[in-house]
Amino acid sequence: MSLDEFVHLLRPAGGEPEGAIVLFHGRGAHEHDLFPLIDIMDPQARLVGATVRGPLQLPPGGYHWYVSGRVGYPEPESFQATYSALGEWLEAFSGETGVPMSRTFLGGFSQGAVMTYAMGLGKGRPRPAGLLPFSGFIPQVEGFELDLDRAKGLPVAIGHGFLDDVIPVEYGLQARDRLTKAGAAVTYREAPMGHGIEPDFLISLQDWIVEAAKAGL
Repeated sequence: MSLDEFVHLLRPAGGEPEGAIVLFHGRGAHEHDLFPLIDIMDPQARLVGATVRGPLQLPPGGYHWYVSGRVGYPEPESFQATYSALGEWLEAFSGETGVPMSRTFLGGFSQGAVMTYAMGLGKGRPRPAGLLPFSGFIPQVEGFELDLDRAKGLPVAIGHGFLDDVIPVEYGLQARDRLTKAGAAVTYREAPMGHGIEPDFLISLQDWIVEAAKAGL
């Protein structure tokens, strides 16, 4: 697959990349939405960074990764199609940048957090350097399997607003508990906010990313 199969933005590393970070936007947004977060979390440009546009245009507008069902349960057909295609894109991204998935962080907001969990923990997927899911949930989809055995020792930074009325904070807590039980190295932070990303948490992840990147070398 060519990288052009998914519209994306690329931020090069300042020198030889120590790793990569790929971010997935939320429902109804686009690749520009999270692009500034790369510089916030990696201000010294140690990593090559990318944001990717979801493949679906759906009401009420913007771009989506899958057709939303009830919270926690994406619509299977659209989810599976995106999951397969995005896996191929990430493989092409690794080939193009020379950065293997083992040194690539995956992150995202809302629907993008759901895809982060899927691409990082799906059965048969290569293990990433770490996961950064914000205000999302671990998906349950017919025909999709997780491999939580591979989560042991995996750095995961989960952020969620405890006033979130779109994806309630209980889903962040469930993900925290499930991954902690699986042996992941979970950092969890709640904020007094609704459906969004806490800026201070992003800044605090600068050192987290550096340490996790070193561990993945």
